[in-house]
Amino acid sequence: MRVTRELPTLAAGEVDVPFVIKGYEEVVADDTAWNEHSHPWHELLWNEHGASTVVVGPQVWCVTPTLGLWMPAGQLHSASAVAGTSYRAHFFRHGTVSALPDVPVAVDITPLLRLLLERLEEADLPSRSRAVTEAMVLDVLRPSSRALLVQLPTSALLRPIVDAVRADPAHQRTLTGWAAALGCSARTLTRAFRTETGTSFARWVAAVRAQHAVQLLARGFEVDVVADVVGYRSASAFGAAFRRTTGTTPGRFRVR
Repeated sequence: MRVTRELPTLAAGEVDVPFVIKGYEEVVADDTAWNEHSHPWHELLWNEHGASTVVVGPQVWCVTPTLGLWMPAGQLHSASAVAGTSYRAHFFRHGTVSALPDVPVAVDITPLLRLLLERLEEADLPSRSRAVTEAMVLDVLRPSSRALLVQLPTSALLRPIVDAVRADPAHQRTLTGWAAALGCSARTLTRAFRTETGTSFARWVAAVRAQHAVQLLARGFEVDVVADVVGYRSASAFGAAFRRTTGTTPGRFRVR
């Protein structure tokens, strides 16, 4: 069963709130999608368990227990999560100051940040302690050097490639093979990928595979199984490609 939740589109600061940072947690019972919407406050998304997806225009972000996503106030986005995902959302009052930019950006959910956010959920936390903890959260928030991000090409030329690879990340057709299938030159496809995604066809495919792999790893699948599903001949080849793409190992995302 898949359910869709409808949320409103609100401009940054359109609704004032009585909090500086407020947390929300939910385990989704069904496969769930959220329509395109925006909040009047900033939002930090991360998961206690499982992986979810957030779409901002042509950008597809993967959110996990160790890699969150900062969504600035007023930014349109949609999202989806599979049944059983435990997601966390922390809302930051519009106007709070941090080192994060006013565009979506990945955030490492470090043990320190997690502890600080959990402390804010204590019902009997004194006001002074809450203010100190909130200041510490804002102080430690930093953009991550890693991001599970796929930039989706939107041109009609590249659409068949996008659809095929996202439907089956193990798809093995090469750029030359796609050029023959689409009746154009490999050079044309290379230019199109570079223009629309800022990267090469091979790196784009690797990013799609990494996102799909994280979804499986977060559900507890073994690394060698995931490697096969996303199109690598061995776990070691998968691990090397995953590290090149994400800067870390598959094991960092695997839930045991």
